Amino acid sequence: MVSDSPAKIRLAVSAFFFLPGLCFASWASRIPDISQKLGLNAGQLGQLLLAIPAGSLVSLPLAGWLVSSWGSRRTVLLASGLYAGFLPLLGWADSFWPLAGALALFGFAGNLLNISVNTQAIGVQQFYPKPIMGTFHGLWSLAGFLGGALGTLLISWGQPPLRHFLLVLGLCLALAAWAQAHTLRQDVGPAEGETGGFSLTRPDPYLLRIGLIAFCGMLSEGAMFDWAGVYFQKVVQPDAALVTAGYVACMSTMALGRFLSDYFTHRYGPTRMLQFSSGLIVMGLLLVVGLPYLVPAVLGFLLIGFGIASVVPLSYSAAGRSTAVSPGVALALVSTIGFLGFLLGPPLIGFLAQISSLRLAMAAVAVVAMGVGVLASLPTPEQQTMPAAT
Repeated sequence: MVSDSPAKIRLAVSAFFFLPGLCFASWASRIPDISQKLGLNAGQLGQLLLAIPAGSLVSLPLAGWLVSSWGSRRTVLLASGLYAGFLPLLGWADSFWPLAGALALFGFAGNLLNISVNTQAIGVQQFYPKPIMGTFHGLWSLAGFLGGALGTLLISWGQPPLRHFLLVLGLCLALAAWAQAHTLRQDVGPAEGETGGFSLTRPDPYLLRIGLIAFCGMLSEGAMFDWAGVYFQKVVQPDAALVTAGYVACMSTMALGRFLSDYFTHRYGPTRMLQFSSGLIVMGLLLVVGLPYLVPAVLGFLLIGFGIASVVPLSYSAAGRSTAVSPGVALALVSTIGFLGFLLGPPLIGFLAQISSLRLAMAAVAVVAMGVGVLASLPTPEQQTMPAAT
């Protein structure tokens, strides 16, 4: 039963997209100084970042059970409280293993929130004739931009990460306290003949392909979140106040691109949008790697942000239109595969940087980003098309 207007429900769900973007960006903006504080090299940082996908993987069975049994509404509230609540632990940790444990908890809550809030978004989409997933993810990216800007400001004021993270915790709790009363009360159910629950049967090939597109796009996105600041600090080497310039540049165009993505998808179609997005990511990364100086590097990160912008919204929209299973189940599969790319990419970059260089590790991301365009160009099975604009 819906007690609020679609506009109010959409606003409340939007708040739960903004919240995790702010939390993750707050952590990402402090990675360079936390890494420096603990004396970590690239390889050690890569090992440390593995704790996030480890926690995410542990949460998968619980996330599926909670969303299908409790509903996404209650799961979103629980997960958002845990995600924001674990953030100060990242600033409190003073050595490798306490930080690894805190990151595992952070990853656990993050995946729980990712699956449940996108299930809410699929339900809200039913009220609107045109795509709106890009706007939801745009708010996540906008929060990433604002979180990065807040981090830059607090760093310039000499504020430690713990104080920074406690401030963000307070903001998130206030936001969640308002939004939780207005979220969607009933999830989208399976249509006749569809699978309505979570199972371990062989996934639909179409959904696997969509999941791989999301994986390639989100691996590129995760690399920017966790390594843009470190890349500027260690390779570009600008003034201390400009260390976050690449990160903020990428987040700003990612946010702008997501707010624009629904319009361009409606005009040019999802396949062409994914091909174009893939090309932008590759061009941006090659510019960043080939010319590691302030101006071209910032320009490269701007291109990367625009390229990444539409990959996740298009993937999730495609999942929501699957005819093989219910939208919630399809979304859980695609978002899980994609989110693993988001979480596994950063530690893999750390390992590559340790055995080669950070520039070559970032170049490897360009190879992965090509996969978005290649996979989007493959023929689609009958009656399983990429989501056309309506």
